[in-house]
Amino acid sequence: MARRTVDAETLVAAMTEPTRRQLLDLLLERGESTPSALADALPITRQAVSKHLVVLDRVGLVEGRRSGRETRYRVDLAQFDRATRSLGELAAAWDRRLDRLKRVAEAVHAEQQRSGEQRRS
Repeated sequence: MARRTVDAETLVAAMTEPTRRQLLDLLLERGESTPSALADALPITRQAVSKHLVVLDRVGLVEGRRSGRETRYRVDLAQFDRATRSLGELAAAWDRRLDRLKRVAEAVHAEQQRSGEQRRS
C-alpha cells in the first residue's frame, strides 16, 4: 500500500487497539512474518490478522512485501518511533491535566475543611 502522511491521533488510535499491539509486539520480536504465522500465535483467524495488518499498513506502522504467494510484514521502525513519541507526549499532557485537577480538588477540600472548622467555632 502507498504510504501517506497521517496525523498523530490516527497513528496512536491504530496502535492502541489491543490486538494490533500484540501484532506489533510479534513483528518486533520476529522481524517479519506472514498473517498465517501471526494467526498461529494469536486466538484470532488469519483473516482477522490480515484486517488488522491493513489498518497498521494504512498508517505506516507496518509494511508488507510480497514473497511468492505470501505477503510478509515487518514494522516500519521510523513510523513506530513517531507513534511511541506521540504516545509519550499524550501521556505527559494527561499527567499535567491530572496534576491540575488534583491541585483544584485539594484546594476545594482544604476550603471545605476551613469552612467546617469555622462553623464549629
